[in-house]
Amino acid sequence: MSTIREGMPVLTRHEGQWAGTYTVMDNDGKMLDHHESLITCEFPVDQPHPYFQTNRYTWADGKVEEYQFPGIYRDHKLWFDTERIEGKAWDADNSIVILWFAYKGIPDAFVYEMIHLSKCNNHRARTWHWFKAGEIYQRTLIKEERVK
Repeated sequence: MSTIREGMPVLTRHEGQWAGTYTVMDNDGKMLDHHESLITCEFPVDQPHPYFQTNRYTWADGKVEEYQFPGIYRDHKLWFDTERIEGKAWDADNSIVILWFAYKGIPDAFVYEMIHLSKCNNHRARTWHWFKAGEIYQRTLIKEERVK
């Protein structure tokens, strides 16, 4: 059995802290939301979860939200099952991770995320494609830079 670092080398290159912006758009290109983010990706040793992610979001009006996403490694994939989401991620090639997840509070909906990591490991471009009842209804565009 391989470890997460051996089985998902692209994902492990994401270790650290990422600052960026999230922009949510509807199908017509209208902006629905825009906010800042600080994402921390950790690979704790000798812990029950070999992956732990903390997402902190900040809006211009002062609103702040923070969520934790512990993940387990199984079958060459990272699996999430929290109060908020369930999903799985896998390395697609040498620079892309794909994540499928569903929010438990949004019935019949799911998201596919593509995460592109630059060769220098300091820039990420992420896109979320939101589906409900099999139809795309919005997209989230994320641009991030490693800060730690």
